[in-house]
Amino acid sequence: MTYFFEFEDDFVASLRCIPMIVRYKLDTCGVKLKLAHWNQFPQTERQILVEHPTTTPEEIQSYQNLLRQFAEKYTDIPLKDLPIEENPAWLEIENIPETVQQKAEEVGVQLTVQHWQSLTPLQRFALIKLSRPSHENHNFLPALKEFNLV
Repeated sequence: MTYFFEFEDDFVASLRCIPMIVRYKLDTCGVKLKLAHWNQFPQTERQILVEHPTTTPEEIQSYQNLLRQFAEKYTDIPLKDLPIEENPAWLEIENIPETVQQKAEEVGVQLTVQHWQSLTPLQRFALIKLSRPSHENHNFLPALKEFNLV
């Protein structure tokens, strides 16, 4: 199974950055994992966090437990809980988030609701994350290309 996007190719071999699939799972289970945590986890634990499912409530709880175990074992930095969105924007298929629409327009791309609906929840999540003002946005256009929106 492919877990990574092409726009992540520059770091996924080493997993030196937190990939979108893990960021998606973190938001799903309501845990804030800092890069300082991630960089202290061994490669095997990082891979476990990539592959571990978070579909059911039991899997989400198991993922939370793994995160806490890894953080306690490898770091002295406590994890923080985040609120879990009841209706996350990446599952909303009728409306494109304003930040995504604005970022697309900035790079000369006109997104339609049909485009948005054609994406997987993980692809929508990635575009939302990549369009945030506080995020490095250099992967936004490569993501649009990878998702066949350009």
